[in-house]
Amino acid sequence: MSTDFHVIIPARYHSTRFPGKLLEELNGMSVLERVYRQVLLAQPKSITIATDSELIAEHTQHFASSVVMTLPTHETGTDRIAEVITKGCFQADDIIVNVQGDEPFIAPELISQVARSLTQTHAPMATLCWPINSLEMLHNPNVVKVVRSQDNHALYFSRSPIPANRDNTQSFINTYRHIGLYAYRAGFLLDYVTWPVCELEKAEALEQLRVLWSGAAIKVEEACAEPLQDINTKEDLMRARALL
Repeated sequence: MSTDFHVIIPARYHSTRFPGKLLEELNGMSVLERVYRQVLLAQPKSITIATDSELIAEHTQHFASSVVMTLPTHETGTDRIAEVITKGCFQADDIIVNVQGDEPFIAPELISQVARSLTQTHAPMATLCWPINSLEMLHNPNVVKVVRSQDNHALYFSRSPIPANRDNTQSFINTYRHIGLYAYRAGFLLDYVTWPVCELEKAEALEQLRVLWSGAAIKVEEACAEPLQDINTKEDLMRARALL
């Protein structure tokens, strides 16, 4: 049985590490257009690109049917998505999937999986993870790690190696990296963005910790397919071009 869901793609131009990355070319197509076309394959009810950039809005006109201009003051993509929800015709129970604009190889199956996961849990939010396969990845602060409970709900997210193996510091067994793909109910998301930033969120620079801090749950399933290269730096772009 298929799950009805909507996808919103936050598309900020002025990325801290790599401004303009969404408009960079990957084999004749921009990073953002590749994301959009991958999302199409997941067959959502709607796809909206949310941006604060006239350049991005103009660029998307030849491939996207729905682009919403949002405030330039948003701190996070989640805040940007919340603005789209307030401007759109969404119901409180609608499932919203947040697909990052820098994931040109995002598998459609992952988008469908995270939406379906939300319908199978009491948690108001769902996301995915994948096993860590190297010490380099475990110790990379740009790779977010997650620890889960026995029923696959998040216990904690961190940029540090978790869980720490006291007796074997060279082990990465039972460690997972977080995949930055989220599903939430529209009503929950509008509540969430009104909550104050918590101390853990400030320390780790991870907004999902605000949910755990509040006492709400996040379902974290292991992804059905390995996530491929996202684009955070110019080096990532070169690796993506090589992959193509």
